[in-house]
Amino acid sequence: MRSALLAEYRKLVTTRIWWVLLIAMAGYLVFIAAAIAASFAFAPADGGSVPVGEEAARTTYSVINSIGYVFPLVIGSLAMTTEFRHKTITQSLLVEPDRTRFLVAKVLSVVPVGLLAGVVGVLAVLLGGAPLLALQGDGAYLADRDVVMSLLLGVVAIALWAMIGVGFGTLVPNQVAAIVVILAFTQFVEPVARLALSQVDALSDLANFLPGGAADALLGASLFAADGGDLLPRWAAALVLIGYAIGFAALGRLTTLRRDIG
Repeated sequence: MRSALLAEYRKLVTTRIWWVLLIAMAGYLVFIAAAIAASFAFAPADGGSVPVGEEAARTTYSVINSIGYVFPLVIGSLAMTTEFRHKTITQSLLVEPDRTRFLVAKVLSVVPVGLLAGVVGVLAVLLGGAPLLALQGDGAYLADRDVVMSLLLGVVAIALWAMIGVGFGTLVPNQVAAIVVILAFTQFVEPVARLALSQVDALSDLANFLPGGAADALLGASLFAADGGDLLPRWAAALVLIGYAIGFAALGRLTTLRRDIG
């Protein structure tokens, strides 16, 4: 297992796409965090529902997940779909013929890159949001225990997204199709679904079990629920995210990796 894990990790880090995506992620999150922080910091004093104080800081920093999760998802999916696009899957399975072990190694190999992406994401939201919150708002709250915990768990959430991406890439091995679905789901389908479900009392709890809702709960803050009152407990959120990673990978193992590959 160790040799398979090392081989998959080397495949990932010897390509350029992962660090190109990290640079894009950093730039995007700096801009979005600055925009969110500005909307809070420069809001009228009687802004009503506009978050203030610690709530504003945590909501601003939560964009690492609410907005940034598309990048680790793509990185994870590329780790698997690239094998099919460039026809290297055959050689990979010749080296590691146990397909379950190959898949587990592939999923675990993205964890270091996912953690690095999480660190990059945290630094980006701090760079974009903290100065505005500190100078114009009620403070950046970087010494606050809850805020620091949320930032640390943001790193964990990004790593889990990368693992989910591998599972999804296994289930949808066509690289173009996988990226299109990820972009459509993260940028349109899930945000709209969460907003729609939140408007119906009988269905509002379902939004918490969507992957983005669970990841927001892990951080304890969300652009969709700024006060964090309706989010899952963190332990439950972690289980939901792990469940998505395992579920996608298991379905991919039973479908894509069960077929003859030539």
